[in-house]
Amino acid sequence: MLKQQIAQSVQAIRTKTDFRPELGIILGTGLGRLAQDVQVETSIPYDGIPHFPVPTVESHSGRLIFGSLNGRPVVVMQGRFHCYEGYDPRQVTHPVRVMKELGIGTLVVSNASGSVNPQLRAGEIAVITDHINLTGLNPLRGQNDDTLGPRFPDMAACYDPALVNLAMDAALKLGIRLYPAVYAWVTGPNLETAAEYRYIRTIGADLVGMSTVPEVIVARHAGLRVLGFSVITDMGLPDAMKPVSLGEVLAMAAKAEPSLTATVNEVVKQI
Repeated sequence: MLKQQIAQSVQAIRTKTDFRPELGIILGTGLGRLAQDVQVETSIPYDGIPHFPVPTVESHSGRLIFGSLNGRPVVVMQGRFHCYEGYDPRQVTHPVRVMKELGIGTLVVSNASGSVNPQLRAGEIAVITDHINLTGLNPLRGQNDDTLGPRFPDMAACYDPALVNLAMDAALKLGIRLYPAVYAWVTGPNLETAAEYRYIRTIGADLVGMSTVPEVIVARHAGLRVLGFSVITDMGLPDAMKPVSLGEVLAMAAKAEPSLTATVNEVVKQI
């Protein structure tokens, strides 16, 4: 069933383009402007692709863009899906399977997150070195198709260490502060309580957000190399709590986006 759905999505895309991407990029909340740097060959709305969900969150445009970024053939998801929108983890991660089938070998993911580490401040960017799944959800639950990946995929280096080092070097070259960080996945859509922020920090996370981890799990199951970035949009400090609005999150993402865009562009040149 899953393999059939992947094939149907790919077939629909192939009626519009025969472009062969090497690199896939997922743009998260407020981070869609990197798509403007792509020399576009084809752009396909998600609602024109069978089995693709449609984003319901502001700032997620909902387009699959094929083209060239710094001379590299890429496919860019301008907007992603979240489980809190009502989609199950397999629906959320379906585009990763499709991008793998289209030819990518590396996946770059990005998101907006809250920081529970007082040393990582709002408006800065981080490279994800590891994650913690706090949701109880997993896109690999159920019958496994061995042609798509192993029953028990290893997660020892789910964020490729060589790519992390490449990103750190690229940011240093550009004069951008890039922090290594551990990301915790929660379902949302509500933000966390003070006690939850304290717990998340205690168990070893630096950042908390509502996406990315399911896509990374599926990417590793599929044998893709993964690099993850996070734009820090708010602070989850339990002793200094204040209300946060989506408008504030988007404004902070916009402030940090040029640094992220520059870093990703430099990384793409060197992968």
